[in-house]
Amino acid sequence: MKLLIKGGHLIDPKENQNSGKNLLIEDGKIAVWLSQNETAPADAEVFDASGMIVAPGFIDLHVHLREPGQEHKETIASGCAAAVMGGFTSVCPMPNTNPVNDNAAITRYMIEQAERAGLANVFPVGAITKSSDGAELAEMGEMKAAGAVAVSDDGRSVPSAGMMRRAMEYAKDFDLPIIDHCEDKSLSSGGVMHEGKISLLLGLKGMPALAEDLDAVRDIILAKETGAHVHIAHISTKGAIEIVRRAKNENINVTCEVTPHHFTLTDKMVEGYDTNTKMSPPLRSEEHLEAILEAIKDGTIDAIATDHAPHHADEKALEYDRAPFGITGLETAVGLAFNELVHKGIIDLVKFVELCSANPAKILRLKNRGTLKAGSIADVTILDPELEWTYKISETRSKSRNSPFNNWKFTGAAIATIVGGKIVYKIR
Repeated sequence: MKLLIKGGHLIDPKENQNSGKNLLIEDGKIAVWLSQNETAPADAEVFDASGMIVAPGFIDLHVHLREPGQEHKETIASGCAAAVMGGFTSVCPMPNTNPVNDNAAITRYMIEQAERAGLANVFPVGAITKSSDGAELAEMGEMKAAGAVAVSDDGRSVPSAGMMRRAMEYAKDFDLPIIDHCEDKSLSSGGVMHEGKISLLLGLKGMPALAEDLDAVRDIILAKETGAHVHIAHISTKGAIEIVRRAKNENINVTCEVTPHHFTLTDKMVEGYDTNTKMSPPLRSEEHLEAILEAIKDGTIDAIATDHAPHHADEKALEYDRAPFGITGLETAVGLAFNELVHKGIIDLVKFVELCSANPAKILRLKNRGTLKAGSIADVTILDPELEWTYKISETRSKSRNSPFNNWKFTGAAIATIVGGKIVYKIR
């Protein structure tokens, strides 16, 4: 099977490519780049990408797909459907399923379910500790052999420095990055939003920025000691960003990601007590959002990740104190990045592609992904930077509806998603 993507502007940061090219795909691999006046094979299916950006497939290195155990919120199939609609060719589900993905059998199950769905690639993240309870290390080597690409106890920071040190030493032996949710629970326990003026006015218990900062310091010191790769999940505070920036200047092996909601919204959104503004880490104040934008601009932040966290409507209908943390994000991430980053001049299109494709592939050691070079796997995201559209939660492919972005207007979208050379989603 041959597919020719014709007339587009190809951006591949890894190959320093930023020019008009036709892209020929054959048998699920990138075959060759062609100039736009070169003759293409007569038997190739043609996709007209005129006026579009042709990019390596976007990779979301932080999602929650809920299966196994919480299929009423999301299944791997429904989550992958939302992913390809949002332009993501690959997603990395966190291990906080039921049972927890702390062994090779569950890792394999998740991959097999994704293969049955035939939509996005799924690269599972295994647990750091058994049942993610912080007491005993999980079998990282067996999970990696089954297909895990990283380890994390996401949603729960590894509670003790001693356990995290052992985890880093163990993970390093298997060349697995440690992804950590930085939150010192002794400071944040019981909190439901960012601690500050607005939490005081609303009468809601706050989660201080310090809780994230302290754990980030601990993790980075341990990474320096062990030589392991630590990846800070959903970074949200000015302090944690500065800690990562300094660590990078010292050549410590640390990377970090940011979510679209953290570079778009502040804690002022909580004033209406809409539980779709409740997430962990929480929406922070304006000074933290400004620090995030600066860190995206200067390269301190390595990747954009959605932290897609579906919840059933009944759970989100509870009082703010009792409702679960998290929002869906796979279908709105590209639109938010265009609105808040690209069109506002924070970053250019090349940097955008790097944050969503090349860098996630590098962080997770995904071979032949995050690039469109000849011989690589034909995962491709096609973008229209000028497409005007409105997000309608009623049209979501996710099983859940917990998004604060219903009826938001966007300029810029993924208009087609190609996985392994197969068009799995297109607008037109």
